[in-house]
Amino acid sequence: MSEAPIHVVPYDPAWVAQFERERAVLETLLARWRRGPIEHVGSTAIRGLCAKPVIDMMVGVTSLGESEPAKAVLREAGYQYSEYKTEVMHWFCKPSFAMRTHHLHLIPFGAPLWHDRLKFRDRLRANPALAADYAALKLDLARKFEFDREAYTEAKSPFIARILASAD
Repeated sequence: MSEAPIHVVPYDPAWVAQFERERAVLETLLARWRRGPIEHVGSTAIRGLCAKPVIDMMVGVTSLGESEPAKAVLREAGYQYSEYKTEVMHWFCKPSFAMRTHHLHLIPFGAPLWHDRLKFRDRLRANPALAADYAALKLDLARKFEFDREAYTEAKSPFIARILASAD
């Protein structure tokens, strides 16, 4: 699959409205499989944080097996499915792998990954200094791994793990 280069841009307040518009569409499309809310996660969900301009959304589903038919419904709605971390989620992007505006993660509601994504987002929202540290890391890694999304994502893992392991 063709990969778009990584470009981290300044925060855009329009990201919230973009999420809300897509959330409204997904509420109807995924009603049969939803068990939990549709959450705005990732860097575009943190006010003031620079990010790749891709809206990350997480949908709580009953299970991966039961939500398998959602793949066809989402494909008809313009989402592209990828076999990525299939043991913990169904992962999609829109409109294409080369030009992404949205990432969609169907994750069993209440699973460890569900809780970790919300915990990380909420910690960055609550701590501007922590968010600034994460922004500096992201900018550095985007320069180092401009054409390697997997390496970029993996290189952020120690920072994310440290935040998730810190006391509540």
